[in-house]
Amino acid sequence: MHRQWWSEIIGNLKEICVNKMVSPTSKGQTNMRLNFDVIIIGAGVAGLYQLHLMRQLGLSVKSFEAGSGVGGTWYWNRYPGARFDSESWTYGYSFSKELMEEWDWQEHFSSQPENERYLNFVADKFNLREDIQFNAKVISAHYMEKDRYWSLTLEDGECYTSRFLITAIGILSAPTMPTIKGIDAFKGRWFHTYHWPKERINFEGKRIGIIGTGATAVQTIQEVAKNAGNLKVFQRSPNWCAPLHNDKISKKEMDEIRSRYNEILARCRETPGCYIHSTDPRNTLDTPPDEREKFWEELYASPGFGIWQGNFNDMLNDREANALASEFIAKKIRQRVNDPVIAEKLIPKNHGFGTRRVPLETNYYEVYNQNNVELIDINDTPIQTITHNGIQTTDCEHQLDMIIYATGFDAITGSFDRIDIQGIRGKKLKEAWEDGPQTYLGVFVQDFPNMLMSMGPHAGLGNYTRTAEYSVEWIAGLVQYANEKNITEVKATTEGVKDWTDYVLGLGEGLLQNEIGSWMTGVNKNVKGKEAPRIMRYSGGHPAFREHCDAIAKDGYKQLDLS
Repeated sequence: MHRQWWSEIIGNLKEICVNKMVSPTSKGQTNMRLNFDVIIIGAGVAGLYQLHLMRQLGLSVKSFEAGSGVGGTWYWNRYPGARFDSESWTYGYSFSKELMEEWDWQEHFSSQPENERYLNFVADKFNLREDIQFNAKVISAHYMEKDRYWSLTLEDGECYTSRFLITAIGILSAPTMPTIKGIDAFKGRWFHTYHWPKERINFEGKRIGIIGTGATAVQTIQEVAKNAGNLKVFQRSPNWCAPLHNDKISKKEMDEIRSRYNEILARCRETPGCYIHSTDPRNTLDTPPDEREKFWEELYASPGFGIWQGNFNDMLNDREANALASEFIAKKIRQRVNDPVIAEKLIPKNHGFGTRRVPLETNYYEVYNQNNVELIDINDTPIQTITHNGIQTTDCEHQLDMIIYATGFDAITGSFDRIDIQGIRGKKLKEAWEDGPQTYLGVFVQDFPNMLMSMGPHAGLGNYTRTAEYSVEWIAGLVQYANEKNITEVKATTEGVKDWTDYVLGLGEGLLQNEIGSWMTGVNKNVKGKEAPRIMRYSGGHPAFREHCDAIAKDGYKQLDLS
């Protein structure tokens, strides 16, 4: 329904006068000209589509991208093994039937090189690069209250102005380094997985240390271990992982998938996380043990997130049910790892299965059966410092040629914190969110008019492109409405922000995943003030989120302060 509504808007654009918003004309405003109607920060999955829709609206628009190319996550994360954990054919854009007809996915879970090629293909097909400025890192964005516009400053000192500011900066785009002494002292090569170099790195025969066992670490470890001379994995907290079961897609299979795109996308629209997987309506404890075991075996042997997103209905909110699911996965780990002591170290003890986003793997646990791989539990022997020659723990100095930091992200709000964003009366966004984000619909922040967040905190998150397309289209619809009505300022109300934030917090209560420290709850122990979990995401399922937002648009955005 929302896509049909957006198509109708585009169809009516021929009669609309463009560039209405460039010259402020409201009472008390100057006749200064702004550089653009809209500025977008970011040229990743959400940013590219946002740029495309702003151009369709006939608006002057510029996207500023810190990287030298498009892709966002799939530009920066070049580490070995980086790939989708959503099925490729559910992750691609759906806004263009022609695009869907032209692109053939090569794997069910596509790797980073192909993902980057895809997004470059999209940028070229829709001629988006002409409105993107690359190597353009935004360091500040200040709202000019008197004249109702945003002023942005880039790292090189250049300044630009626009009526609307749209942030498409991603939820995992603020990487963090550990607070370990001596990082700069190491004389070998070192990388953070997010800032992986473009050139191929040779691991052959090298002594390599990797710090971290989260999702990026899991993908990296299983690749580096194939030809490293020696790989030492420094683990603080193990994660529950499940098999990816990836495979190539033949031309025949791709044609068959393409013939079912309408069915596939309809399926994604009806599930809570916009995946093809949906929660089983049965409860764990109501299902006979043998039937339960059979169901879990089927999920474990199936590709993708079925074991997480398609599990029993009570798995993520009933402690006993979650404990049973966790024990099933623990049994699998013990079966796959030869050394029982190592197996137990790889089984999480501080959180249940699925309460963190589940890393999907290919022979990850079998890596620890290799002679060239060593697991070092830094709870037993903590890291003291990085030395010239490697990593010093309380036990010994580990001599290394290369160190990989897979130490995660300051997620969801971290990318906002790294820009000096100031709203009305110089209010700083970072300070406004010091005790956790407060938003309206995950799009608006009180006292930050005309700033629209694509995929912001408290929004409906899930299978990223599926949820991002909706967010982008909803924002475009609002900008279109403002353009038609000559509205120069769009603000969230105090009541709207409070009600939505309270509603989101209420939805998140009782979910085990919101009690656990993870990127999904905004926790990163390397960032001061972000050591404890918070409810950061809308937990009511994406269909309900869309219904709520669609109703507001249909009602003429009366819940917003428009002037």
